[in-house]
Amino acid sequence: MPAENLTRAEARERAALVAPQSYDVTLDLTTGPTTFASRTVLRFTATPGASTFVDLVAPTVHEVTLNGRALDVADVFADSRIRLDDLADDNELVVVADAAYMNTGEGLHRFVDPVDDEVYLYSQFEVADSRRVFAVFEQPDLKATFTFTVTAPAHWTVVSNYPQVGEPEPVEGGVNRNGGVDKGTATWRFETTPRISSYITAVVAGPYHGEHGELTSSDGRTIPLGVYVRGSLAEHLDTDNILDITRAGFAFFEEKFGVAYPFAKYDQLFVPEFNAGAMENAGAVTFLESYVFRSKVPEATIERRAVTILHELAHMWFGDLVTMRWWDDLWLNESFAEYVSTLATAEATAWTSAWTTFSSLEKNWAYRQDQLPSTHPIVADMRDLEDVEVNFDGITYAKGASVLKQLVAWVGQDEFFAGVRAYFAKHAWGNTELRDLLTELETTSGRDLSAWSALWLEKAGVTLLRPAVETDEDGTITSFAVLQEVPAEHPVQRPHRLAIGGYDLDEATGRLVRTLQLELDVDGPRTEVPQLVGQRRPALVLVNDEDLAYAKVRLDDASLATAIEHLGAFDDSLPRTLVWTAAWDATRDGETPARDFVDLVLGNILHETDSSVVLVLLRQLTVALDLYVAPEHRAATAVSAADRLLDLARAADAGSDSQLQLVKAFAARAETSAQLDAVADLLDGRATLDGLTIDTDLRWELLTSLVTGGRAAETDIAVQLAADPTATGQRAAAAARAALPTPEAKAAAWAAVVDGDDLPNAIQAATIAGFGRVHDRGLLVPFVEPYFAALTSVWADKTNEMAQNIVLGLYPTDLADDARVDVLGATDAWETAQADAAPALRRLVAENRDGVRRALAAQETDRRRD
Repeated sequence: MPAENLTRAEARERAALVAPQSYDVTLDLTTGPTTFASRTVLRFTATPGASTFVDLVAPTVHEVTLNGRALDVADVFADSRIRLDDLADDNELVVVADAAYMNTGEGLHRFVDPVDDEVYLYSQFEVADSRRVFAVFEQPDLKATFTFTVTAPAHWTVVSNYPQVGEPEPVEGGVNRNGGVDKGTATWRFETTPRISSYITAVVAGPYHGEHGELTSSDGRTIPLGVYVRGSLAEHLDTDNILDITRAGFAFFEEKFGVAYPFAKYDQLFVPEFNAGAMENAGAVTFLESYVFRSKVPEATIERRAVTILHELAHMWFGDLVTMRWWDDLWLNESFAEYVSTLATAEATAWTSAWTTFSSLEKNWAYRQDQLPSTHPIVADMRDLEDVEVNFDGITYAKGASVLKQLVAWVGQDEFFAGVRAYFAKHAWGNTELRDLLTELETTSGRDLSAWSALWLEKAGVTLLRPAVETDEDGTITSFAVLQEVPAEHPVQRPHRLAIGGYDLDEATGRLVRTLQLELDVDGPRTEVPQLVGQRRPALVLVNDEDLAYAKVRLDDASLATAIEHLGAFDDSLPRTLVWTAAWDATRDGETPARDFVDLVLGNILHETDSSVVLVLLRQLTVALDLYVAPEHRAATAVSAADRLLDLARAADAGSDSQLQLVKAFAARAETSAQLDAVADLLDGRATLDGLTIDTDLRWELLTSLVTGGRAAETDIAVQLAADPTATGQRAAAAARAALPTPEAKAAAWAAVVDGDDLPNAIQAATIAGFGRVHDRGLLVPFVEPYFAALTSVWADKTNEMAQNIVLGLYPTDLADDARVDVLGATDAWETAQADAAPALRRLVAENRDGVRRALAAQETDRRRD
């Protein structure tokens, strides 16, 4: 039985038989708190006499009518599919069902605001969850038009992909059984969309607060703009900033792509309990609600929101106007959106150093993903939907975007975007594969990209570049080469277009300045660079200056010494970030001791000017302290690091971004009595830092620190929740309760997440995060065996999002070296016993295992430091 899966082979077979023309979808959202009424009228052509199926996930199907003939529901509906036999040339299918509201962030998600008890709904259909709302051919290449009609409480706002037709029509005698305030019932009708894929359709409904603007597109149309959020968060909505970024993105993309915005309006909706950063529904983009800032956040978060806004806007062309045929080419959506959104951020917004952020945040994600045993080519082999669900990863997004950046450097930006414009002109409203794009890029660039594609898009793995520099006694370079090392698992030598930079210390200013730069092509295991022979050796040589290439990089010994001593002396944030990344890669790979990286971060982080880099460094510091430092040195190193973080926070500029981030990092690591005293003093106001405001979200972080350290209890959590009875407060409280350092609290958190089905996705994620916060790792030991025992049932019984959160979030990585358990052995035993488990589940477990293997290797390197 297929359950809720769909294979690529089945999709191809179905696409050869049917061609959908239109969907008329009628939803009644007033029928009850657990289900809603769904009626689909699907018109499609087909091969006469053929049989196929339409997709639907629903608890109850009342009626299936094909071409005027009522079908026996019990006979044709099973296992998320409705069987359709003896099709005609032209067909009309009518399906009437009760569909289920979800609390997992999939399908039509239902949320009740604890502030005012109002109900908020939003749809999330990628990868294959539109079938949870209406009957559909659930695959991206079967595009059609969509017309939505929605009945809902009259005081709600209802948004779909296209503008509503007229005003909502009151329903005589309508009754609202969906919970919330009963103020009558109304029906919204929406204009018909162009031909789009079902996964980018959308319905968002509830008493959302909306603010509006407009812009003029490049073809002269007026495009209405909307920004929406829950009513209880309306005071925090900074619409002007959101629309300023949106307008800048419109102008940038319409010029680069040569195609006017393809839809009739553009709404951006910030919705509760969202699983991802955002979703590119055509004309109705949904965003993570945390992007509405009720407390002070790091500048990195504000920049991330800007990039996300531009990423989703880019999808209106890459993904929505032109869509991949099957999920093998998901990168055609995500890699392009990632690349062009960073480009737009750097060139069209205030965040001109966006490529520094990309290098630190995105490429580090890509390098990590590309070294896992599950790494895959950018153009992946997606056999079925389960494969796709775990493929929204650092390869598809960040590596793909990195490779595109290198391609642009190779063929030229003008030539690249000329090919993109031709691609959109030829394939608008259609579906494509890799070859369709390469054909246009080859035409405009004059280059044969088949070899490039074979090496970069169709093979996995990341290579390592090292400089090999020899000098004479006077410091003159006598030999210079770039060495390319390939991993044994993926021994592919790749060509790189990159720059080599040379930096020297300016004694007058004390700054590290670039004194030479050379751009060249590197290929093979050794590339000689004769242009540098005879020149004086710079103090620091940086391979991949400007970060054009996708490759890990090492510094030679002399350059590393200069970098460590003068890391804060760079005038530009990008080369400094490349040095940070080289140091981190060497630590992760077990080449340099983790304690050296800890010292490097703590000694230099105050020099860092880029908020996103600070954010990444503090995350890497946490991993180094928790996993990579040798166990016998871990406690002392962690205590010293927390003390140093507090000192750095006190030394940071008053009210600065670094001050805020360092305080948060200190609170997360506070463990000793003196450290917890410092946290309590900040929380209670007995101690202050100039410019630091203990706002609501920071108060939760400080309280959770005290809870983890055994200095605050359930009663303290309850008091804070009473002061902040919002959805955000409920998530914070769930995390804090799970962080209570008692066996009973850990058992309760485990039972709620693993055994229960009542937790909404956001509370589940918060509980998992709190569960892992411990000073005594012994609290986690009793859950190793239950974790492996539960994996297969979790995967079978829970939705994909909820199951992935458990598989990844509860894996006992922090017990990698604990003598009381053998995490590596337990993982190996599970993999042996579960050889027939779902491939997607086995992939996640293998990735978890690799984290343990890497941690043990890094610990051994750190141990040899002494």
